[in-house]
Amino acid sequence: MFGRERIEYKTPEQVLLMRRAGLVVAEALAAVRERAAAGVTTGELDAVAAEVIGDRHATPSFLGYHGYPASLCVSVNDEVVHGIPGPRVLEPGDVVSVDCGAIVEGWHGDSAITLVLDGAAPEDVALAETTERAMWAGIAALAGAERLGAVGEAVEDVVDAAAVEGLNGGQRYGLVEEYVGHGIGTAMHQPPDVPNFRSRDRGPRVRAGLCVAVEPMVVRGQRFTQVLDDDWTVVTGDGSRASHWEHTVAVLDDGIWVLTAPDGGAEKLAALGVSIAPLA
Repeated sequence: MFGRERIEYKTPEQVLLMRRAGLVVAEALAAVRERAAAGVTTGELDAVAAEVIGDRHATPSFLGYHGYPASLCVSVNDEVVHGIPGPRVLEPGDVVSVDCGAIVEGWHGDSAITLVLDGAAPEDVALAETTERAMWAGIAALAGAERLGAVGEAVEDVVDAAAVEGLNGGQRYGLVEEYVGHGIGTAMHQPPDVPNFRSRDRGPRVRAGLCVAVEPMVVRGQRFTQVLDDDWTVVTGDGSRASHWEHTVAVLDDGIWVLTAPDGGAEKLAALGVSIAPLA
């Protein structure tokens, strides 16, 4: 009665369906990246993603989820996650985290990127780059992990190293703990949780069929957050800027495959000494 929640392990055929959903998400985020610029509203970015998802005969994962009103989450500057797109006009130097999900034949894909608009401070560029590196380090750790906790350990190592490297003025970035990665499959959020930090709980064993979203959220100030009156938008408690990166990853018999990366994660993982497994 005190065991872990049941994990939904996927068959190779189900992973292929999730790959289709992941590629829809990748296309939608690529279109958003191309459109994002100063003078564009967050609502316009949402419309771009919704059009791509619809054209691919997929369904947005987010729209209607517990009443959420949009296809994307677009979080700007001190907004960490779950920012609702609307009339807000992007400005030069904004840090814009975009989270997208799509469903194909009942299976989900989920991914997020951080866009740093022209005119941004070097410290904000470094924040986004560090968060992306932390995500890829976590994904690479998953490839050889015995327990899922290895992901959070790898993420935290990158965040800690950034301070030693002199990034963020030599101060440690805040690593958000209230929100974590998650299992994904027939539901967008399902067991197991995937923390972005070290924990005494090493997590479940990693085995073939496990599909998870790895998604570090890193801030330039303190890690603490609060939710705005809209009951969705999560902001930093001290007003510091935030970055969010995410990919959906499948564990296969011979390794891993990043389902929301067009190349399966081959290029980024090769740089970390990891080869992706064949996807049947």
